[in-house]
Amino acid sequence: MTLDNPDPRPTRSGDAGQRPGPVLARPGRLLTGLAALTCAGMAVGVGLSMSSGGKAAMVLPLAALGGVAVAVLALTRFAAYVMLMLAVRSCVDLFKLSGPTAGRADVDQASRAADLSTLLAVLFLLAAGLWLAAQVRRDGRLRGSPLGWSLLLVGATGLVSALGANTPTPSLLEALRIITVVLMFVVLEQLMPDTRAVRRFLLACYASLALALGYTLVMSLLGDPPSEVKGSFSRISGPFSQSTTFGRYLMFMVIFGFAIYRYLDRWLRGVMAVLLTLSLVFLLLTNTRGAIIGAALGLLVVAILHRSKRMIVMLCVAAVGGGLLLPTVADRFSQLADDRAVGGDPTGNTLAWRVDYWTQIVTLANHNPVTGIGPNMTQRETDEAKKPHNDFLRAYVETGFVGLLAYLAMMLLSLHTGRLALRRAPPGSFERGIAVGFLGCAVAFVAVSAASNVISNVVTLWYLFAFAAAASTVAYRSGVGTGGAVAPPGARPTP
Repeated sequence: MTLDNPDPRPTRSGDAGQRPGPVLARPGRLLTGLAALTCAGMAVGVGLSMSSGGKAAMVLPLAALGGVAVAVLALTRFAAYVMLMLAVRSCVDLFKLSGPTAGRADVDQASRAADLSTLLAVLFLLAAGLWLAAQVRRDGRLRGSPLGWSLLLVGATGLVSALGANTPTPSLLEALRIITVVLMFVVLEQLMPDTRAVRRFLLACYASLALALGYTLVMSLLGDPPSEVKGSFSRISGPFSQSTTFGRYLMFMVIFGFAIYRYLDRWLRGVMAVLLTLSLVFLLLTNTRGAIIGAALGLLVVAILHRSKRMIVMLCVAAVGGGLLLPTVADRFSQLADDRAVGGDPTGNTLAWRVDYWTQIVTLANHNPVTGIGPNMTQRETDEAKKPHNDFLRAYVETGFVGLLAYLAMMLLSLHTGRLALRRAPPGSFERGIAVGFLGCAVAFVAVSAASNVISNVVTLWYLFAFAAAASTVAYRSGVGTGGAVAPPGARPTP
């Protein structure tokens, strides 16, 4: 991947890198129609399998038929395929066979490998790899950015560490999941040549939010809210297998949504207002303290950069109102005064527990300080059987000094990309909303990563780095607002 300008030949907006032609048009439409028919068959198959009972009976036909449908779409309309993945990924965990996996060392790897999310990840790896190879063969290069290079290093160090792990299978699976995030960013950098394309992919991201909120709202109204019990609290988990994943997903969506809200058309602002209101309510109901604090930090960044005193006041009102109207949230934060021992109940002062746990796991890297013990291996090497709950420490323990340097570079370049996009975005433009939104998300990402397993939530990282790709388009593109081509890093924006 070089950092040169892309081929200046015109391409269809939103289908960057794919040269339209009359020869391929008819077969493409035919195959897309076949994909739609396959989706219809998939729905029938799922309905029949649900009647027989059992989650596996429902998921396996869904995986087989759905895999054929999306594979055909990936081969014929790759940009549409990526948009579809972004739109539906938030609800894929509803069909998870392995159940919650965070912090568990006893997960059946066979069932996890058969999860729909894993199968879609494998399909995405294959489709993205083939598509990127085709772009390199045609143009001789890919559009790139420093953040993209740092992500490639994170993926490479994880893969190398996994090869040397004591239990390679789960470690390699984790490494491949992280590589899907890397490829999503690289692919989206190619597919976002201008603001119109960026808008379409952001629409797909918020379509996923509408699906996730719709499912959670409908199930709640039916008297069976999707939730999990942790300690003394019942916490909303939405379409995800864990409340913490739902909380972090909503954190990024809320921050970015507030940033671009003022630049949307009137009818879109109405839709976004509903989505953001529901998101804030469900974010509080997840009782995920890290995500709530991260959202507050990100929104504060958005308010400051937008110079919005009104938004700061709204944040204060929301904080007070949330504590009064949702007493479980206030109770959750009040538990910071309670002690929790390692191995104890999953409530109380979990920060104190984390610090104690960190001192126990940091020595694991002594076995191999250069490349670490392998991704996803910490919980298999400790009596507590928990992940590190600190992504910086995890990068060191599981991928060594090399992996830690790559991870720190990714963090710093995420902040740099947001700042550069902010500097180059025209005032009062949608591009400025993108820059502000991603910078707020990047600040929240860094803060929450210091005491959480954010890097494990691959589904949330897909959306975070979709926002990053949008910010990269703003940062490294000449002729902002004119649909111009992406400029190489370091190039001056067009006056």
